[in-house]
Amino acid sequence: MAELNHECGVAAIYHLSGRGRSPICTDDGPRQISRLLPRMLLDIQNRGQLAAGMSTFDPDRPGLIKTLRDVGTVTEVFRLNHRAKADSLMQSLAGRAAIGHVRYATCGQDDRNYAQPFERRHIHKRKWFSFCFNGQLANYTLLKQRLLADGDHHLTLDTDTEIILHEFGRILSATNGRLDWIEVLRQAAAGFDGAYSLALLTGEGEMIVARDPLGIKPMCYIHEGPLFAAASESVALLNLGFEADQIKSLPPGHAILIDPENGLRIEQFAAPQEPKHCFFEWIYFANVASTLDDRSVYLSRTNLGRELADAERRFGRVPLDDPDTIIVPVPDTSKAAADSMAYELSIPCREGLIRNRYAGRTFIEGGRARKAKAAAKYTPLREVLKGKRVILVEDSIVRSTTMNALLDRIRDVGGAKEIHVRVACPPIVAPCFYGIDMSTIDQLIAPKYFSLNGELSDDAQQRLADDLGADSLQYLPVDALARAIDLPQSKLCQACVTGKYPTPVGQHLYQIACDNRGSRIDSQRTYEQLAAAVGVS
Repeated sequence: MAELNHECGVAAIYHLSGRGRSPICTDDGPRQISRLLPRMLLDIQNRGQLAAGMSTFDPDRPGLIKTLRDVGTVTEVFRLNHRAKADSLMQSLAGRAAIGHVRYATCGQDDRNYAQPFERRHIHKRKWFSFCFNGQLANYTLLKQRLLADGDHHLTLDTDTEIILHEFGRILSATNGRLDWIEVLRQAAAGFDGAYSLALLTGEGEMIVARDPLGIKPMCYIHEGPLFAAASESVALLNLGFEADQIKSLPPGHAILIDPENGLRIEQFAAPQEPKHCFFEWIYFANVASTLDDRSVYLSRTNLGRELADAERRFGRVPLDDPDTIIVPVPDTSKAAADSMAYELSIPCREGLIRNRYAGRTFIEGGRARKAKAAAKYTPLREVLKGKRVILVEDSIVRSTTMNALLDRIRDVGGAKEIHVRVACPPIVAPCFYGIDMSTIDQLIAPKYFSLNGELSDDAQQRLADDLGADSLQYLPVDALARAIDLPQSKLCQACVTGKYPTPVGQHLYQIACDNRGSRIDSQRTYEQLAAAVGVS
């Protein structure tokens, strides 16, 4: 499903001195443990391909913190396809601690100033810090207005990342004496409404890794001997060489502080709440090899496939014992669900669509742009599809533009005689205000056919199928998500399929979005209306 993008991913690594040498080190030793950071970022590249960057700490160089960030993939930014240039960069960035970031964004897309980490230089080492952030603060316009209210402050970028940076700076500047960094986080986060995981590195060599109080965004970590590492997904730690059972999920509302003198401690910085993990991590965003909050992404997707199979038997629209019936996944995130559905129904699962993994970002213009973009991403295999009744498995449908073009190509190029779309997700009927690029109801296809609470009906699903060019279409119901992920519905954020948000400002923004429906007001205006609605000037 190529219409939806996540905000970003975070990674961090630290090798403490005076505690031996971790076997994870490269031949360059603990003082250059930062060389492992690009490898970690590659493993979470699925979370953002627009920009990448890293900051490192070395107490023996004049520039205690050094940052490299730019627009491009991890390979492009760190020159990983050129050994000499990559080695030169890694030598210049060498440090015993590093944080890094991959970014997708909905604003400032080709501006390197939006690339992370963000660094704040200061003459006091504890106030010199760099940090990176995954998520979104739903109330960032309120925080922005508070920062600007006295007329003495100025923001250069329209992003909540800069606001968080200045919130940290404001608290540090307002404090006499030495304030513990977890206390800084506690004070700042008291005013946050939204979803986030973050990593921060100071000029004194402290590292902070934190996760929002609801656990909406994931954060995994490992601590073994002198080495600490953390990432948005477990696969980045697994591929460093750690065992799966060593990797833990950071509890919601907790932070890890690594101090070069005192080692590591984990502390709660926010009041305990029932978690609200983003269900989309398991069905679409996360790498299929990851495990988040003790739930395997792969197994969750195979469970969705079983849910699809059960629904197919009840639906009875497609002859399941006909040799012309095949199941085809939309690559790549739908494959586990499609394989599982096919196994349960004893139907062949065939790769009838080949994804072009090297298309990258494309800028295609002209009257045939929609089909051309689909062609750049997927090639239908006529040898597989011709004359077949295709059950096309997709993980979600958001705006429908890619699906519409894809169905045309499956018929025209692939020669399929029927196409029956099965979606391993309920209809996306509400915006996300926590870090996914769908912020208005009018961006979404499902609200045009279904009620805003996502209630399904056969007639509405068939109308959507007709408009997309499919013979039939079926979504999964909301309650299938909790069964597939094996978590209670009460512990999942399902706002985009139910319209029920886990934070007060998120719910307020949704009401504004509902009021704006049909007016074509963009998402930025929604946030601006929030500030006006609560009386902030």
